[in-house]
Amino acid sequence: MTQEQICILITIALYLGFMLYLGARYSKSTRSTDDFYLGGRRLGPYVTAMSAEASDMSSWLLMGLPGVAYLTGICEPIWTALGLGIGTYFNWLIVAKRLRHYSEIVDAVTVPSFFDKRFRDKSHILLGAAAVVIVVFFVPYTASGFNACGTLFASLFGIDYRVAMIVSAVVIVGYTAMGGFTAASTTDFIQSIVMSIALVMVLCFGISVAGGPGVVMADAAGLEGYLSLTHSYNAAGGEAVSYGGLLGIVSTLAWGLGYFGMPHILLRFMAIRDPKEIKVSRRVGTVWVFIAMGVAIVIGMVALSMTKVGALADLTVNGSTSAQRAIIEIANLLASNGIFPALLAGVVMAGILACTMSTCDSQLLAASSSVSEDIIQGVFGIKVSEKMTLVIARVTLVIIAVFAALWAWEEGSVFAIVSFAWAGFGAAFGPVMLCALFWKRANAWGAIAGMIGGGVTVFVWEYLVSPMGGIFAIYELLPAFIVGLVLCVAVSLLTPAPQQAILDEFALAAKLDKEDK
Repeated sequence: MTQEQICILITIALYLGFMLYLGARYSKSTRSTDDFYLGGRRLGPYVTAMSAEASDMSSWLLMGLPGVAYLTGICEPIWTALGLGIGTYFNWLIVAKRLRHYSEIVDAVTVPSFFDKRFRDKSHILLGAAAVVIVVFFVPYTASGFNACGTLFASLFGIDYRVAMIVSAVVIVGYTAMGGFTAASTTDFIQSIVMSIALVMVLCFGISVAGGPGVVMADAAGLEGYLSLTHSYNAAGGEAVSYGGLLGIVSTLAWGLGYFGMPHILLRFMAIRDPKEIKVSRRVGTVWVFIAMGVAIVIGMVALSMTKVGALADLTVNGSTSAQRAIIEIANLLASNGIFPALLAGVVMAGILACTMSTCDSQLLAASSSVSEDIIQGVFGIKVSEKMTLVIARVTLVIIAVFAALWAWEEGSVFAIVSFAWAGFGAAFGPVMLCALFWKRANAWGAIAGMIGGGVTVFVWEYLVSPMGGIFAIYELLPAFIVGLVLCVAVSLLTPAPQQAILDEFALAAKLDKEDK
């Protein structure tokens, strides 16, 4: 092992050790399921904002997004980032406060339990369906994070990808299982800071190696379609590829719709200590998201320019699998300049881990809560003590992590996995969440139809419709979201109206939301 690798390893080891320390520390204050899943609703505005956005960004921010920009130009990543930025803002603006009030009124600590109690579904079909959706889509989502960790360590130290992936998974599961939601949120806040430092360091170093901002822009402008907002650059050579016109752009912007259905983000809204502090969280979170994604896209451009001057090897050899290593290769180059730069490179690598871990821990919590709280106790009605509930939650978390590790056994594209899972949550939960919060006529049957219809459409569109090409080759979230919304509204109108008690709770949530504005 070289001197540079040792420096990087020391930095990463210190970082991972600190994460485990936080997990052990917060395990002492985690005495109930409310503490484990929502931190007792005690999160401050800054921790709420940055933990929500850090858990949102995942490994695709530092690996997936620069990799796509490197391979295809700025068209797809720009429209994706714009959609996500707008979605972030409106999710904080219209959903956060109402959900915080409403979830407390019905005493819900998970997203499935909120749906169940909001609609008073005595059959618990809605609860079970929501819990299954979370497990189905969070396993591959979490797997993408394990994938990124394995790719990172395999690239850095030349060790086996699978060994690296398993070790990373053990650390993530360790601090999450010990400390629960508070540990995950606190570490996410710290990880968002580390991610920010990593982005800035890579950007500045990369630009200096490439020859300056002017050189980077000139290199990008010299590639056909690279800076186009309507065509994608063809890394394999040849003419630029049309991005599908207005429909293609709109479907990419639809990434923003996914926010309304992301359980790990919605849980942050439910956990903030004071709904009046959400305005601060909204401003902090939205600004950070726009800046972070913008820098990540530019890093892809910088990496391409560094390849042109010979500082980096060609990363188009194996498509997205190689391109998503751009930031790792830049950090490796930084580390070759001496001990101090190697330590700085270690911070960059820790930033990549932060991106991954901040999402994995939140996803594992949401998935484990769905099994232990919603399926075992809610659907099957198995009553256990508070202490045993925590044991079940932690065991479930480990089991789900094992399935995610098996999914990540073979190295693949982080961006592709995240894209599919994002569409699944957005289509299954997004329309139902909006109807639950803002339409008093919505009922349980409409919610069930919308949730199942939206989730199924994601699979149908991805594997049956999209391969037909043409106008059908759009991001599956857009058509699936529309199907879910239409079904939720139509079935609600065709079935009996909600009972008065439900309408009273809806009115109270709306009143509290209005009073806080």
